[in-house]
Amino acid sequence: MGLSLAMKILKSHLLKGELIPGQEIAIRIDQTLTQDSTGTMAYLQLEAMDIENVQTRNSLAYIDHNILQQGFENADDHEFIKSAANKYGITFSKPGGGICHQVNLEQFAKPGDTLLGSDSHTPTGGGLGELAIGAGGLEVAVAMARGFYFVKVPKIYRVNLKGSLPSYANAKDVILYILGRLSVKGGTGYIMEYSGEGVKSLSLTDRATICNMGAELGATTSIFPTDENTRMYLKSQNREDDYIKLEADPDASYDETIDIDLSEIEPAVARPHYPDQYMKVSDLGKIKVDQVAIGSCTNSSYEDLMKVASILKDRTVHPDVSLVISPGSATILEKISENGALATFIKAGARVLESGCGPCIGMGQAPKAGAISIRSFNRNFKGRSGTMDAQIYLASPETCAVSAVMGYIADPREISYETDFDKNVSFNQSQAYFIKPIEDRSKRVKETIKGKNIKDFPKAEKLKDIEKKVIYKAGDGITTDDICPSNAKLLPFRSNIAYLSDFAFTTKISDFKERCEKYGGGIILAGENYGQGSSREHAALIPLYLGIKAVVAKSFARIHRSNLINNAIIPLEFVDHNDYGKIDEYDDIRISNIREDIDKGEFILEDLTKDIRIRLKADLSEREKEILLEGGYLNYAKGLEL
Repeated sequence: MGLSLAMKILKSHLLKGELIPGQEIAIRIDQTLTQDSTGTMAYLQLEAMDIENVQTRNSLAYIDHNILQQGFENADDHEFIKSAANKYGITFSKPGGGICHQVNLEQFAKPGDTLLGSDSHTPTGGGLGELAIGAGGLEVAVAMARGFYFVKVPKIYRVNLKGSLPSYANAKDVILYILGRLSVKGGTGYIMEYSGEGVKSLSLTDRATICNMGAELGATTSIFPTDENTRMYLKSQNREDDYIKLEADPDASYDETIDIDLSEIEPAVARPHYPDQYMKVSDLGKIKVDQVAIGSCTNSSYEDLMKVASILKDRTVHPDVSLVISPGSATILEKISENGALATFIKAGARVLESGCGPCIGMGQAPKAGAISIRSFNRNFKGRSGTMDAQIYLASPETCAVSAVMGYIADPREISYETDFDKNVSFNQSQAYFIKPIEDRSKRVKETIKGKNIKDFPKAEKLKDIEKKVIYKAGDGITTDDICPSNAKLLPFRSNIAYLSDFAFTTKISDFKERCEKYGGGIILAGENYGQGSSREHAALIPLYLGIKAVVAKSFARIHRSNLINNAIIPLEFVDHNDYGKIDEYDDIRISNIREDIDKGEFILEDLTKDIRIRLKADLSEREKEILLEGGYLNYAKGLEL
């Protein structure tokens, strides 16, 4: 039996363990990336590991999230990350260089490589045949320090593509369709591997868009084979030598398969407030739009922006609409300034933003109260835009651009525009935004630069029995944006856990911190897919700081579950999901014999208020058990060797 493409790359990077689904392995990591929203904490953790140089072939520190400098905080974080990059031999990408995933795709991603990034949308690199995985900042710090990463071998979900994508549809419509069929937890435990005759109709950046939003499926990562489109993309970026042919064996086995006919894909949206709320635009009706935002790591490529320019050519933005456009990189911005597309945006009445994440992560451009905003982004969680009662729709750049002109959510087929433009362009990769590593270690800085906003991160304690109250009973689909809200006011404090703790769960309740302080911490109860969304480990560090000892849920999102374990907060699941309804907020809870029961993964929760006993489980690897017992990954990893 042959191997899938993902299994081939895992096999070539395997350092420890066996390639059996569900078993934990260690793989060699070729590249890492961080961004400034998660990077400050990652480099504080790297510094605590007391190393001299990163062990990866290439590590990069991007500044793309917190680039709205309305106070000293963001600039202080940037200076700290810059000094850490200098100290440890990391490439530093300055503000303005672009969004980490877009820039990495252009300049650093390599077919067959492994990439670990402290951002959930790291799988963007899968569009180029790279095995790119999102993780918590601490896991990325360990990968930089030791050169490897532990992961449970995922199952492989084959997405068999047939036909060709119509000119009026976008790869965004493809992934929205998949999300509509499989849901935001449909990819949990899987690598989504794309294949079939339809692959050749998708450009490289189409594939990157699909892989990017594979994160919203809960998948470990997503990957495409390489072909002539891959080679031509690398050639356009002056990197043709990085091309290698990669594909699954003809007789490869898969755990699941879904067939998709690309010729049947239609323009679509994800309705508020989740990316899997799929609906065809043609079925929506004319929903008036207040704001349109185009960009993000999902849809800010040169090809996407040229489609937008074609739609806006000789047209103007509707009087009732604000249109903002964020180019994905300085390289793209340079090219559209040369070919006239930038002038087209300006003539149409668009606001052109700096190359960065911007409104996708609530960093500016929050819509007005109660607004309808349609965005070519990857997430539309409630409050993520910066406006709690805004209704956020996700769509393709074409749907967004046509909607900006028409004033309502519109199907691209409603107007005529040129879909054929020169795609065989050569890019002058901008190097001015990079500070490359200094090879001579004697000339590097000896100490990192820490401004007054950078605080120590909380340290975990060794696992022990729990006797606490249920501080909060949450429902299904709690996101990391709920646990640690993300907006322009709070993002500058990503290195200040104490301050951020004031806002924990404020998208759901107003007094989470007060409850924790009153009762000396406690446990959280939750429903399905707890911790979905961003990889930010702040969603584990804040509960750690507030004294949360365990989260008991029906199920967990992959990255957040790992972040909880890494910070010695034990993630427990109900054996019987019906037991969730038997426990209430403020019930007194006892979980005894944790250190003894952790080995078998079976636990008993005693609800002392109701005098009932409930069975819990935790499917932990031997390494995860040791991390919990040691009091977190940082303690465990300091002397870690394979």
